[in-house]
Amino acid sequence: MTRELAVAGRGLPRFFPYFGAKRQHAARYPEPRHPLIVEPFAGSAGYATLHYRCDVLLIDLDPAVVATWRYLIGASVSELLALPDVPLDGTVDDVRLTPEQRCLVGWWMAHGRAKPATKPSSWMVSGVRPLSYWGPGVRAKLAAQVPRIRHWRVVEGGYGCAPDVGATWFVDPPYVEAGRSYTRGSAGIDYDALAAWCRGRCGQVMVCEAAGATWLPFQPFGSLRASPGTGRRGRTDEVVWVSEGGRGEST
Repeated sequence: MTRELAVAGRGLPRFFPYFGAKRQHAARYPEPRHPLIVEPFAGSAGYATLHYRCDVLLIDLDPAVVATWRYLIGASVSELLALPDVPLDGTVDDVRLTPEQRCLVGWWMAHGRAKPATKPSSWMVSGVRPLSYWGPGVRAKLAAQVPRIRHWRVVEGGYGCAPDVGATWFVDPPYVEAGRSYTRGSAGIDYDALAAWCRGRCGQVMVCEAAGATWLPFQPFGSLRASPGTGRRGRTDEVVWVSEGGRGEST
């Protein structure tokens, strides 16, 4: 077990870098009050990664995100440790990988992307932060983590395919203004319909957005420094809408 994994109460490190990820700030959101966590815009599942012992259902429209999670949930420790390096002057096509493995490796070759990379970024080539890019250190970390998420589930689809059950809902959709870079970005979202769906969830609901969004009665959450590997710079003013009981009762 790595030292990072051994620190109680901090959850698990990220499983892959992703644009707009919430892992660094997940502890600032309320603790889950239900045994099931649902992330209907899963991405790299920053909230669930913190509270990984809960039952977790991840939902995402992006096939690359879903393929990555399916692989991680089912991959053996020995299989992860045996994954090859990618030549620093090459691409993922230069090594033997399944499509799911290509997605996982691609996320780790370039940070802050909304889709997996096919070749190492300049940062990876520089070797400045070897433990932050694909290589033996990342493989060892992932191998230590995956046994802890065997009970997770992942579904490819939109938020509407989520079951109508009592749960802790962590809803982190592409933001209205800043969410255009995703493979399935903000341009394809009906935010009025999403607001009605969020209000209709049973249980504890947290919805993330950036300051200025009006599709729910958001409250100020804080000025957050962009997390490494999220593709953002500086600080962003975040807002949140929280329903702690029943359907749509904001607090």
